Amino acid sequence: MLKIDTHSHIIPKNLPRFAEKFGYGDFIHLDHHRKGFARMMKGDVFFREIESNCWAAEERIEEYRKNRTQVQVVCTIPVMFSYWAKPKDTLELARFLNDDIAEVQKNHPKNYISLGTIPMQDTALAVKELQRCKEELNLPGIQIGSNINNLNLNEEQFYPIWEACEQLDMAVMVHPWDMMGKKYMERYWLPWLVGMPGETSRAICSMLFGGVFEKFPKMRVSFGHASGSFLATLGRVQHGFDCRPDLVAIDNAVPPKEYLGHFWTDSITHDPIMLRYVMNRIGSNRVSIGSDYPFPLGDLTIGKLVDEMEVTPEERKDLYYRSALEWLNLDKAQFE
Repeated sequence: MLKIDTHSHIIPKNLPRFAEKFGYGDFIHLDHHRKGFARMMKGDVFFREIESNCWAAEERIEEYRKNRTQVQVVCTIPVMFSYWAKPKDTLELARFLNDDIAEVQKNHPKNYISLGTIPMQDTALAVKELQRCKEELNLPGIQIGSNINNLNLNEEQFYPIWEACEQLDMAVMVHPWDMMGKKYMERYWLPWLVGMPGETSRAICSMLFGGVFEKFPKMRVSFGHASGSFLATLGRVQHGFDCRPDLVAIDNAVPPKEYLGHFWTDSITHDPIMLRYVMNRIGSNRVSIGSDYPFPLGDLTIGKLVDEMEVTPEERKDLYYRSALEWLNLDKAQFE
């Protein structure tokens, strides 16, 4: 059966020294310090070490084959977003990343689906690159961060981007990043264990309460990491909407629960009980396999959790490929 991993990350093997070119900033560069490995550096500060499976397309295909997965949806590593930089410089970086990731899709059309990145801090430039991703690079969607320089995704300045996503039929993946409160909880890896789930819920609640899906009902959005803490705390979110509408329902009178089934998410829960709960809340037709490959906090067995769960044949088809294809508006035949 066709299996699509809707959440994985890739980066070009060789990155220009953008900090040197632009004359400022801690843009990521790679230090290939030993064969098959590279250090991701933010200026002179070590960020993380990655292996060749973070850039080698053929190697990734072989690793996925071991997990009986044919197709990977790839997007850049969120630290590459660089929304903090001058917009024209972020655009240049985005164009470099998008050209590379589009080439991966072009060279391996049955194995890769690529999502672009855009300079979200400048609406006009973001829409321009979004159009190029669709019309020149043939990408079916984009990945964006859960906040843009601490602005929530319901801000009016982003409306033209959402409108363009509708008009261009571009899917959107929202990935947690730049976690709120990060500098106060560095110990114990808390930004990734606590901040990331909260950051995804922040993005979802902002879009729901801000009425984004009311204004742009045709936009197809998937939120990474099984919606973070949103679905797990939906009862509290809904209760807050009900008991304090004067604080919560000020921009949108539609209850949060009404949007269940409107958006997509992946399966990265690491817990079959929670995955079943997610499926029950939004429907198996809105949940797709995800791995966060190749990073260790992800589900690197790619679908094993689903394989070992008790699911119906129709649910399995949803999780394996149907949900993904509907989100991306792609045809199953192109991967057969």
